[in-house]
Amino acid sequence: MGFKRVVALVGAGAVMTPVALGLGVVMLIAVFDDEDGGGGSIQQPTGSGLRIGKNGVPPQYAQLVLDASASCDQGLPPAILAAQLKQESGFRPDAGSPVGAQGIAQFMPGTWETWKVDGNGDGKASVWDPEDAIPAQANFMCSLLKKGKKHPEYRGSPIEQALAGYNAGWGRVDQYRGVPPVTFANGETYNYVKNIMAMSADMAASGADASGGWTLPTDGPAGTPYRQRGPMWSSGYHTGIDFVVPVGSPLRSIGPGTVVTAGPGGPYGTQVVIRHPDGMYSQYAHLSRLEVRAGQKVEGGTRIGLSGATGNVSGPHLHFEVRTGPDYGSDISPIPYLRQHGLNI
Repeated sequence: MGFKRVVALVGAGAVMTPVALGLGVVMLIAVFDDEDGGGGSIQQPTGSGLRIGKNGVPPQYAQLVLDASASCDQGLPPAILAAQLKQESGFRPDAGSPVGAQGIAQFMPGTWETWKVDGNGDGKASVWDPEDAIPAQANFMCSLLKKGKKHPEYRGSPIEQALAGYNAGWGRVDQYRGVPPVTFANGETYNYVKNIMAMSADMAASGADASGGWTLPTDGPAGTPYRQRGPMWSSGYHTGIDFVVPVGSPLRSIGPGTVVTAGPGGPYGTQVVIRHPDGMYSQYAHLSRLEVRAGQKVEGGTRIGLSGATGNVSGPHLHFEVRTGPDYGSDISPIPYLRQHGLNI
């Protein structure tokens, strides 16, 4: 496949490969040419949620990424793994770096020994074999994501914290109480996380790939933004975005999916959580009325209930979240996800 490689040298202590702390580092960013070997889009695996082929995941790695994502019980989106592989190696299984990182997922040898997986069951785990390295990448990321969920007070979502831990080691995440700031290591870890989160939108299947279309959850204006900080939230920050609507306003699923929760949600009051085909979840809180049930299939625009003021609220509104898993603590910024599906607030 054709690719361009940009090599950025940074100082000692900066780390662009798994937990290679204290070493000088080389970040390999591969950007596919228009003539890459994907050869255009191909049929998506069932329920993939990945863009496969040109400008997406090379077809030979798509199912590996999907299976690796599914092996994590913490809600690890396949698009995140795919974007990470593109950032780390440009999907090159023979990629290496001067500091010793190896393979498609750029493992340091010591880190590989901890997280290696014999993914294809051939009796050996090879960092150079994507059938082993991609499951190992997910194994490591899943562990980091679990740690991130234990620290809602840290800077960045659990996914962002996990990416920072993969890049710089979890010790740095603890040190900086979240994603290290731009002042750490000349911004390498900060930008690593930022780049992967942005690229993941390109790696996910677009809204046109899913049936039912995509829509905003209600017709009201946006209120409290994502990540606004304050003592009124147990996490110390707002985990979603609010839509300012009166009690009884119709609410709808933003896209196709399956209802996984419809009922009491503690401080969220009456809530609905929906799993979408790309493995992401949307949450709708403080409802006054439910119109769906757990297990029900919905389309984009399906009416799921009415807005209200149940749970811990200061007034009626819809609290809306996008999550990597079904539960509290797996939130990500909803705006890029909505924009990915052609929706603007």
